[in-house]
This record gives sequence, structure tokens and C-alpha cells, in this order.
Amino acid sequence: MSPKQLDLYAEDAEPDLFGPDNEPVVYLADPDRIRARLHKVLAEARTAQTLPWDARRLGFYRAMFSQMTLSLPDEEGAPLRFEFESEVERLEAA
Repeated sequence: MSPKQLDLYAEDAEPDLFGPDNEPVVYLADPDRIRARLHKVLAEARTAQTLPWDARRLGFYRAMFSQMTLSLPDEEGAPLRFEFESEVERLEAA
């Protein structure tokens, strides 16, 4: 074997760039913060007589409810999604 050719089966000659503890960081959502955020937006929708958001913000809130409620138990998240969509339907009809 030529000295310029690397040995594919040899141990790594260079240390790991990120060190030995390069495990991915796992984010665990705080259910209390999620509930507070969702209930705040839902309360804003409930008290409104007309749609209080532009199309971009509404799209954001729809995505937010869809994603954030997945971090809650299904028996809690599913009704929140339903309530939000019901309020949006009411406001869009107004």
C-alpha cells in the first residue's frame, strides 16, 4: 500500500471535531407553556367579532395549533384543535 493512500479500515487518526460527547440535543416541550400559549390565542379568537389576524398570521396559528397540540395528551390536544378551528370558521363566516 502506498504511504499516500488512506487505510479505510484503520482507526481514525484525527480526533472527533465535536468531541466524544456529540449526542444530539433533545428538546422537551413544557406542557404548561404550551397550554398557556394555545389558550391565549384561543381566547383572542373567542372574544373577536371578526377575524383578528391577516392570512399570514392565521396560517401561522393554524400550523402552531397543529404542531403544539401534539405535545399534549391526545385527549387534551384534539379538543383544543377542534375549538380553534371552530372559532376560525365562525370568524371567517362573520
